[in-house]
Amino acid sequence: MTETAAPRRSRITPEREAELYAAVLDLLREVGYDAVTMDAVAARTRSSKATLYRQWGGKPELVVRALRSQNPGSIADIDTGSLRGDLHAIIAREDDCAMAQNAALMRALSMAVQANEDLRQAFKELLVEPEVEEFTRIVRRAIGRGEIRSDTPALSYLVHMMVGAFVTRTLIDDLPPTREFLASYIDAVVLPALGVSPR
Repeated sequence: MTETAAPRRSRITPEREAELYAAVLDLLREVGYDAVTMDAVAARTRSSKATLYRQWGGKPELVVRALRSQNPGSIADIDTGSLRGDLHAIIAREDDCAMAQNAALMRALSMAVQANEDLRQAFKELLVEPEVEEFTRIVRRAIGRGEIRSDTPALSYLVHMMVGAFVTRTLIDDLPPTREFLASYIDAVVLPALGVSPR
């Protein structure tokens, strides 16, 4: 369905926005991305479709912002004084249940991201690029502290390593990602690849 979005207006309260995002995520879990429609979101949240388009422009942005809303805050604000501490603090922000739910959502959306250019672009601009920038700030601090060298080859793959462990845990081990698993992975794989002692 193609509609021209009206100029955006910020008239939705944070509480209402959170309610809308929760409804979108529930729909994604129930029927998958392709079957989610703005009509369904409007009906589920007792909103007008015009309001949804005015605020979010369309389904791709609404879905990605709903996913982004699950993040407990900017990881760039984490500063424990060490790279190991920062990485462990990142994974400690969510409990195992939330991790499992988020991993399931990402798996469900993976095919839709590949098949839908608008969704892929929204993912890149609203989710991937901000996360990469936040990781970059953490890395810069670690370089500034002398923990890692700026020319360490594995630096370019830090986000790939972190995301890879999260999304492939179920595929490879038939288990959800957990804090314990990711903490062990950071110490056994990520830090040694960056030339940092896990101790």
